[in-house]
Amino acid sequence: MTVSINNLDASTTAASAHFDIGDAVRRSRQAVGYSVDELALTCGLTDAEITNIELGADADPGKLQRIAAALQLPVTTFLLS
Repeated sequence: MTVSINNLDASTTAASAHFDIGDAVRRSRQAVGYSVDELALTCGLTDAEITNIELGADADPGKLQRIAAALQLPVTTFLLS
């Protein structure tokens, strides 16, 4: 299955490499030097939402876009890791 930003949806990402996406989010957050709390505050999500994404329990495209914007990265960073 190919996942691109054009066909990204919650069911697609949950069924595919959701752990890889979560790991990419965590590594990107750490590379910028943000804690979970700092990222949550910056992108307007809760700590629990960030944690769920990093654990692979959530791959909501809207949330991923907000995180990418907060980290000043293209959202594809999370999909290509």
